[in-house]
Amino acid sequence: MSNKRPSLRQAAAILALACCTLGGAHAASTITIVNGNAPNVGFNDPTPLEPVGGNSGRTLGAQRLIAFQHAADIWGRTLNSPVPIRVAASFEPLECNADGAVLGSAGATEVFSDFPKAPMANTWYPGALASKLAGHDLASPGQAHIRARFNSRLGLFPDCLPGSGFYLGLDRKAGEQIDLVAVLLHEMGHGLGFQNFTDEGTGEFFLGTPSVWDHFLVDIRNNKTWVNMKDEERRLSAIGGATLSWNGERVYKAAARVLASKPQLLISGMAAGTASGEHPMGDASFGPQLGQNAVMGELMPVIDQGNGSGLACTPLSAANAMAVRGNIALVDRGACPFVTKARILQNAGARGMVVMENTSDPVSPLGGSDPAVRIPAVRIDKATGERLKSAMHRRSRTSSGVIASLGVDPDKLSGTDWVRRVRMYSPEEYSPGSSVSHYSVDTKPNQLMEPAINADLLHDVVPPHDLTYPLLQDIGW
Repeated sequence: MSNKRPSLRQAAAILALACCTLGGAHAASTITIVNGNAPNVGFNDPTPLEPVGGNSGRTLGAQRLIAFQHAADIWGRTLNSPVPIRVAASFEPLECNADGAVLGSAGATEVFSDFPKAPMANTWYPGALASKLAGHDLASPGQAHIRARFNSRLGLFPDCLPGSGFYLGLDRKAGEQIDLVAVLLHEMGHGLGFQNFTDEGTGEFFLGTPSVWDHFLVDIRNNKTWVNMKDEERRLSAIGGATLSWNGERVYKAAARVLASKPQLLISGMAAGTASGEHPMGDASFGPQLGQNAVMGELMPVIDQGNGSGLACTPLSAANAMAVRGNIALVDRGACPFVTKARILQNAGARGMVVMENTSDPVSPLGGSDPAVRIPAVRIDKATGERLKSAMHRRSRTSSGVIASLGVDPDKLSGTDWVRRVRMYSPEEYSPGSSVSHYSVDTKPNQLMEPAINADLLHDVVPPHDLTYPLLQDIGW
């Protein structure tokens, strides 16, 4: 840390966030891209390409740069700052293998506290925001406000998600590829301030000073903000599961305009016993979305394995088909994609699918895409699945006495806590680069600043589609 003058504290930011694998009028801001690539690589790669999806570039490097400028223009139209924002960017090899990859990373290069016009004293603000609030550029000479890196090998090599490279078009028609513009918007969001500088793994403030984020993070178990916690309390709050929320006014007010009703799995029936009631679940990215007209039916397990589990990866036997016909099928995770299971159950006449997790991991949504799937699907955790299987132990061949209802709770918003504050990503196992500095994965519709890039993002950062800008407004934008 260096002191420029007694009223200003400045430090180089030590954290760059990695993206997980896989309203009103605003004055414009200028965002300048500083090309950090050497000749013939990254933004300067001369590999010939045909224009695609509104991207007129004729080389790989040119298309990458045009996509980056497109994302920068979206942010520039949204933000209001008298200080031009500089983004030092490059494409370079990042961690990846045949099954997963880091798409990109970005973060503020410097943080500042106690600068002129700072809204809160003794609080770190990222460089671009601090400069906007101060009314002049606080960055060190020659320093960019944001450093961003993106995976140059993605989809281009057999050891880096082969066949799943970046889609360079600007029209959101990525298909099975990964939409580069969405990734760019996400990572620039981190650099602009969607980023905490407190060490979530230890709970320690950066250089002993809280971040502006720490004033808005609240643990719903005790309604205590991070700025008022001790290190160990913050560390435990970051791994509390669905217990960490954002307590900012702008996000709170915008949530009802952006988020849909919370998906709901209700269990009832004469045989349900202690399994009755609402259960945590993740809904599916494929098939019909859950609505207020719930899909109901008796829950029936598929059994097609010697250990009593049911994978539903091949056409069902006559007995299993009879069991699920007109009912909701319970199957186990594993051996084939979720959409394959759903198609097989649908062909057998099932009204819906409940997938039981095969590990102790917390519940999460079901991924995949298949327009042929017409039945709703959800995922439950292993403990819930075992309780439901136990309740169905005395079932007949066509009836279990356990009723499942797949719908929504009209009184609750997806991804929010009991008082409708939007929850942050706080998995039970700490995930460096993902934990805390993202929204929860169960927001609906999917949000840009979830820890993974989803295929249905709209290249938008403002309500009524997205909650990224409201959070940045909460911290001072």
